[in-house]
Parts: sequence; structure tokens; C-alpha cells
Amino acid sequence: MLIIYTFFTELLGYFIKYNDEFLFFSDDRYAWHNVIIYNIYQLIFFLFFYRVYHRTLKKSFHRIWSKYGSYLCILAYIVNSIIANPLHNRLSYAHIVGSFILIFILVMYFLEKRSEESLYPQKHNLLFWVSMGLFAFYLIFPLVLIFGNISIDVQFYLRRILLSLIGIMYGCFIIGLLIGKRQAFR
Repeated sequence: MLIIYTFFTELLGYFIKYNDEFLFFSDDRYAWHNVIIYNIYQLIFFLFFYRVYHRTLKKSFHRIWSKYGSYLCILAYIVNSIIANPLHNRLSYAHIVGSFILIFILVMYFLEKRSEESLYPQKHNLLFWVSMGLFAFYLIFPLVLIFGNISIDVQFYLRRILLSLIGIMYGCFIIGLLIGKRQAFR
């Protein structure tokens, strides 16, 4: 479902930006603004994975932290929406908070995986590959948001890095889907 949601979000974002038939705003100054769908997408993306890991983590201490992390993320999006209009501005501060929370939850997941014994090697665990992809992307993503507004040159190089990280993340997802086994999931 998440892959389909991602696909349709990207498709809608493309049509809003490059096709005059798809508009959120009738004012021509904002006709190309599609940032609201990405702000909503990013919040749903974070909450989806927080929920997945909340259900997957076994230690109650880790589960409590993942629950509070999701509350903190929602609060960050609300506060950032008050500070910056989410219809026209990227909610960078909320994305950064959400990224750090996801990294924290992923570290808890990796610590649990390291301490548990499994009959199946990690290479057959889909969630492990998804976690690796998310970790690779969201470890760097906050830095891209922080340094992305410095200059055009920096934006050019950070865009390359961001696209590479997206490729790595989805590459890990695909590897997990191809070699993952249902019995190894956790």
C-alpha cells in the first residue's frame, strides 16, 4: 500500500507542477505549488513506519519510546504548520524531527535484532532490508534539509546526494522484496 501511495503522490505532484489542468490554487502565483501533498505524504510515511516498528519491537521500553516518538512527530508537524504555511512551504523542521525519531526507532530495532537468535539469516528478512534503506536515507536527509538553503551550488550537490540516497533506499526495499521470506519477517 505504501508503494502505491508513494507512486500516486509523486504522480499527483508531477501533474500539479507541470500541467495546468491540475491545480490546488486558482491564484496563478501558487498554481504550481504542490508542497502540501508532500507534507502530508511525509507525515503519513513517518506514522506508518512508527506503527510498523511499534508492533514489531518486543521490548516494552522500546514500544513505549516508539509510541511517544509518534506523538512528538505529530506535535512537530502541528507546530511547524503554525510557524510556516504548509500549503506553500515545506515543513522542514517537522521533517527533521520525524527523521531523528525514525532513526532512533531503527536503532532500537537493530539492537533488538542483534540480541535475538533467529533460525533465518537477516538477508531473508524483508523488514531488515526496509530498515537498512530507511536508515541510509533518513540518516542524511535532515542534513540535506538543513544545508539545502545555503546556495545554488550546495543545492546542486545535495540534490545529487538526495537522489542517490533515494535510489539506495528503494534498492534496499527491492532487495528485501526479492529475497525476503515470510518466515524470516520481524
